[in-house]
Amino acid sequence: MQMLEILRLIAALMAGGVIGFGFGLIQEKALRRNEQRQQTGQLKSEFSVMSGSMKRVALLMITLLLVQVLCPLLFRNGTQWWVSGGVVVGYGIVLFRRLKLKKSGSL
Repeated sequence: MQMLEILRLIAALMAGGVIGFGFGLIQEKALRRNEQRQQTGQLKSEFSVMSGSMKRVALLMITLLLVQVLCPLLFRNGTQWWVSGGVVVGYGIVLFRRLKLKKSGSL
């Protein structure tokens, strides 16, 4: 029984990590696109970026809702915190990778 619990926690952490990493990649792609638009002068207003950001956050929330509906075992007995931790770790990997590239001067 303990092994099943451990596997469930690992699955929750991995599912959250995949979601967080995917969201981070989408955000990073949007950031690069907006930086390019700003350099070419196509970005007229900073507020035009806001609507796209809200759509991406809504996509994240819908994805988390779908995972909760499709995989209810990942959201019971405190396991949801492992999913949340996975989201943070996955998104953090993308952020730290970008920070590392920025510090090395590759960006």
